[in-house]
Amino acid sequence: MSVPLSHVLIVASLMFAMGLGCVVAWRANVIMMLIGIEIMLNAVMLTFVGGSAHWGIADGQLFSLMLMALTSAEVSLALAMVVYLHRRKQTVDTDQFDSMKG
Repeated sequence: MSVPLSHVLIVASLMFAMGLGCVVAWRANVIMMLIGIEIMLNAVMLTFVGGSAHWGIADGQLFSLMLMALTSAEVSLALAMVVYLHRRKQTVDTDQFDSMKG
């Protein structure tokens, strides 16, 4: 039995809203912002896979695999940036990283 596309879209939209809420609520913490972005990307991947299963084509599943590869690269770069910034300023508070302001 297949899950209806409307249910998949509802779950994906709730996930995306939670990720967006995480980014907006914890703007001061870099790590929480990255977690929120990851939740939003997972919601997009769920939408691609659900649409792919609904229409019976594999394009959405293939695109979600490419998105997973992009996400893993983004996570590794973001983690390296967080470690560098933490070593430099001893904090992950985004308000402390204002050195490019005039």
